[in-house]
Amino acid sequence: MIKIMIADDEEVIRRGLEKITSRMDLEVEVIGSYGNGLEAWQHLSELTSADIDLLITDIKMPRMDGFQLIEQVRGQMRNLSIAVLSGFSEFEYARRAIRHGVLDYLLKPIDKGQLYELLKKVEEGKEKLPEQEEAVTQPVEGGEHYVVEQTKHILEKEYSHNFELERLAETVGMSASYISRLFKYKTGQTITDFLIGIRIAKAKELLLTQPDLKNYEIAEKVGYSDPVYFNKLFKKICGVTPKDYKSGYRAARTDKET
Repeated sequence: MIKIMIADDEEVIRRGLEKITSRMDLEVEVIGSYGNGLEAWQHLSELTSADIDLLITDIKMPRMDGFQLIEQVRGQMRNLSIAVLSGFSEFEYARRAIRHGVLDYLLKPIDKGQLYELLKKVEEGKEKLPEQEEAVTQPVEGGEHYVVEQTKHILEKEYSHNFELERLAETVGMSASYISRLFKYKTGQTITDFLIGIRIAKAKELLLTQPDLKNYEIAEKVGYSDPVYFNKLFKKICGVTPKDYKSGYRAARTDKET
């Protein structure tokens, strides 16, 4: 039996965790579910290490936040397994969580597979405190992957707007220099190159699906105010101008039809 306590100020998150764990092929008992750190600590302070196996706590909570709760717990149950629960925009908190020796870092919305693996670790007792520093690198890498995917999603959605790295970084919740290095490390591409790829792909689509559009209109629709620059960039990447690309497609289509 895995005995867990949940601390999160969002009731829907607490109920969701209880529902997910109840449907797993593991014996899990939620011994407490609280909307703030203080209430969780009041219960925890009365327990021994034999009474609880895992604490899952949010970072931002009223009355006592997640880090304060962890500090209190560490003073009483140094080896208790703890998982931090947080949204992607609060990813920087992962570093503080690591220093507190947490076992895992769960991102909202909860990944059922990651939660299952966490519970299996606790159940099997394979994770010991001297080994936790290595173990927490995995949730950090998972968090970095999530941030990169979120960055891609933003670029794919807002490709037609003027690109500002600082605004993107603010949306993701990281510094511009950090997100730039992270994106290049994880994808092998700079953010700018990735954005250009999206814009050129969209331009190709417009050239074929809306052939009556002028060159400057297509340029504007994919985020370029200067049609001359767009024309040069398109030719550099595709080997032909937008006009020739459209003409070549039409010619190939005509040949096929005849």
